[in-house]
Amino acid sequence: MTYNIKMTVNGKEVKGEVEGRTLLVQFLREDLGLTGTHVGCDTSQCGACTVHVNGRAMKSCSLLAAHLDDSEIITIEGLAEGDKLHPMQEAFREYHALQCGFCTPGMVMSAIGIVEDNPDPTHDEIRHSLEGNICRCTGYHNIVLAIEAAAKEMRK
Repeated sequence: MTYNIKMTVNGKEVKGEVEGRTLLVQFLREDLGLTGTHVGCDTSQCGACTVHVNGRAMKSCSLLAAHLDDSEIITIEGLAEGDKLHPMQEAFREYHALQCGFCTPGMVMSAIGIVEDNPDPTHDEIRHSLEGNICRCTGYHNIVLAIEAAAKEMRK
């Protein structure tokens, strides 16, 4: 069975026809060409597919696109304003909080959610909140430093 859906993705209304089993990550990548959202595990363990759905950081590999009709989705592609990076993106760049970059989009989207829920998180709170995101290349030290720096900038 197919469903006609419409949603706002990165500020633009989009429409599509999806099968009932189509995951949001598939719709974003395959139908909309937004490949910044990555598929890392297909089991909702790694966080590489994290996007914002109606203002909440969520793993798009665990959400059916058909259930998100009329939702607002923000992906990594929707964060920057022209050439001006979001403060979290800028902090990840400045603090070298990435290595291969595969987990980075999901990590950034999760980090923004962490700071939106807790504008002044401690080192330990950040580490605990990142438990649903896996980075296989780096230690998390610079990621935590980047989130702390971005949180400070986002409070301004």
